[in-house]
Amino acid sequence: MTRPINADVPASKPASTPGTTRPSPPKPAAPTRRKRQRKPVPAALKAIAGLFVLAVVFIVAAVLGGGGDGSDNSSPEGPAPVSETPSSSSEAPAAQTPEELGYPAFATANTTRVGGADAASNAAGVALAVYPASKPSQQPTAVTLADADDWRTALAASVLVAAPVGAPVLVSSAEGASDATDEALAALDPQGGRASGGAQVIALGAAEAPGDARTQRVGSTGAAGAAAIAALREKLTGAPPRHIVIAPSGNPAFAMPAASWAARSGDPVLFSERDRLPKPTANVLRAHPKTPVYVLGPSSAISSDAVREIGKLGGQVHRVGGEDPVANAIEFARYANRDFGWDINDPGHGFVVSRSEEPLDAAAAAPLSAAGTWGPLLLSDNADTLPVALRGYLLDVKSGYTTDPTRAFYNHVWVIGDQEAISVNEQAEIDELAALAKIGGEG
Repeated sequence: MTRPINADVPASKPASTPGTTRPSPPKPAAPTRRKRQRKPVPAALKAIAGLFVLAVVFIVAAVLGGGGDGSDNSSPEGPAPVSETPSSSSEAPAAQTPEELGYPAFATANTTRVGGADAASNAAGVALAVYPASKPSQQPTAVTLADADDWRTALAASVLVAAPVGAPVLVSSAEGASDATDEALAALDPQGGRASGGAQVIALGAAEAPGDARTQRVGSTGAAGAAAIAALREKLTGAPPRHIVIAPSGNPAFAMPAASWAARSGDPVLFSERDRLPKPTANVLRAHPKTPVYVLGPSSAISSDAVREIGKLGGQVHRVGGEDPVANAIEFARYANRDFGWDINDPGHGFVVSRSEEPLDAAAAAPLSAAGTWGPLLLSDNADTLPVALRGYLLDVKSGYTTDPTRAFYNHVWVIGDQEAISVNEQAEIDELAALAKIGGEG
């Protein structure tokens, strides 16, 4: 392997913060969110919240009428929010600051934010970024509608993002879908096809699906839902899994990185409780006794007893994990074992950064790991401060050049969520760490 050009740049020493383990509830439910203190929202950020709806409207106009601007505002080169027209022609327009134009809150040279206030908005923004849908070749065959009350099946459904199905994840619920989901689904306009078994929509749990859509429903939830999705993946692809990922059902922050890998690889995600293996998961493992299994998370999330139980059912078992969610995601991004793992230990890659408290965002962002600058999901556990371990990792894989920057390898980072999830200052620090740096020489 060629030695990275920035190999001599020192990396910050990661700090370990003990993770918390929550018991798995009898009925899968969304994890309780820690209430975050709301910060004053700049005027531009208020406008940015409407970009997703505007993007959808533009795309729908382009699809239906052939006119209008079909740009998706979550792309690196998307248009900035437009300032209001002066009330009088005699008034000179005020100079706009970068923040008023949507920068750096929306995008910087090395980062792009999908800045929804919730998972449904983020999922819609990501889906339209990956599938602009201004012409048939940019439309997905099908779309998955995840149940907002079941993060486990949402994460497991990320495997359907992978080829050949290619179904991005949107978010719905038994009470109906949000406007962002409805408008994104209308713009994406999936037609169904062989890759999806003819289905236009794959609905999970109680997620409401359009009544006129050809729908494949996975009604089971939690570990049983994940097993059902694994079976559906095998049916649609006609091939057994090359690997199986087991994620902790009682600690979503440790499970989140599995979504990006499932989207990139097509490896199904199953779930284990801390000390025992659920029956649906065990049944899938028995059906594939020679398939290598990778357990995601430390022993505090999935115990050694559970790992031994997995080992008794067949294939080789490997654990990949860090002691806290931030370190766990980094370890998974670095990990490689033959044809399994991201193996990202050098410059020139894409990354996705999300908050560790938002497991649905991992599923929403999964398509970004299977398109564009394909990259792993990394986590921040703080809205205002970049974790030391994450800073050290991004510094370690920072891109550099000696003479010609146009021949260098570049990093790009997608930031998921609004400024209450990841602040503008934190995004700016991520941008600095992702920026190309000159190594050696003058200036």
